[in-house]
Amino acid sequence: MGKLKFATKRGASCVGCEIEILNLHEKLLQLFENIEIVFGPTLVDVKYKEFKALPEKSVDIGIYHGAIRNEDNEEMAKVMREKCKVLIAFGSCACFGGIPSLANFSDARGCLNTAYREVVSVENPEGVLPSPEVIVNGKYKLTLPKLFDTVKKLDDVVKVDYYIPGCPPTHDMIHRVLDLIVHLAKGGAPPESKFPASFDKALCEECPRKDTKPEKLIIEDIKYLHEVTPDPDKCFLAQGILCMGPATRGGCGAPCINANMPCRGCCGKPDNALEQGAAMLSAFTSILVVDKEKDMTEEEIQKLIDRIKDPAGYFYRFSMADSILKRKQKDLK
Repeated sequence: MGKLKFATKRGASCVGCEIEILNLHEKLLQLFENIEIVFGPTLVDVKYKEFKALPEKSVDIGIYHGAIRNEDNEEMAKVMREKCKVLIAFGSCACFGGIPSLANFSDARGCLNTAYREVVSVENPEGVLPSPEVIVNGKYKLTLPKLFDTVKKLDDVVKVDYYIPGCPPTHDMIHRVLDLIVHLAKGGAPPESKFPASFDKALCEECPRKDTKPEKLIIEDIKYLHEVTPDPDKCFLAQGILCMGPATRGGCGAPCINANMPCRGCCGKPDNALEQGAAMLSAFTSILVVDKEKDMTEEEIQKLIDRIKDPAGYFYRFSMADSILKRKQKDLK
């Protein structure tokens, strides 16, 4: 079997996922021994027209990273699905909506209004907003892709074969992806798991710290990293520091934990969770219930909860598009 034809496309993202692939250094040589890049706007010089002209399913493996934020993202996701035999959602934005899907707490116009009118560093006295179409000098028509009111994850638009979560996926996870590509290039059978580079259990299962079982914890106060110096050997939650480990898929190797930083939740929910935010809220509430049984008053509980200044940002930072909520409901008039 010859080299696999490989394509990669970016949607609404920061390009960090593709940069992380390039950071593999000499491991890239093994990759290039087994693949031929036929499309990858960030990596090589390619043309959309040429890619769209390729026959259906003529590309063996496609990687799409980024959320679906606008018309161009959606169109190219569908083109990737049409051209690729196997399509991989790569990174948190493609898998769960990622940081871009926090925009679902507003709508397209609200986001533009904030960015171009309300931010203190912006000078826009006429209040001009980007438009899908504008006529310049009375004769030149310029167009931009239309922003959607709701940011979507990749599988909201097309069928996805495999998911590689992370913001960005860690080197270990990418190595597993490369091993998978080499395996497929040699005619091996595709993996059964939809998450071939990560585990189906919560990150707490692989956390190196002590007392990482939420059911054993008691939170007396919520603290922020700028207020304390975390004990590097003790569970973050046991120190009152919010950590998404109980509601986050394992397999990343816990690099944040090992750097004395709490888990942010970028690998999404484990298999046994309905959704990530609800799973974390459930774990957090169970800890509060333990305190309540120790004669904690309703006022004390509410005061503790009020210490969470941005619950959406903590519990749905990477997975709003993958949640039951999907977005903030529009006001009924």
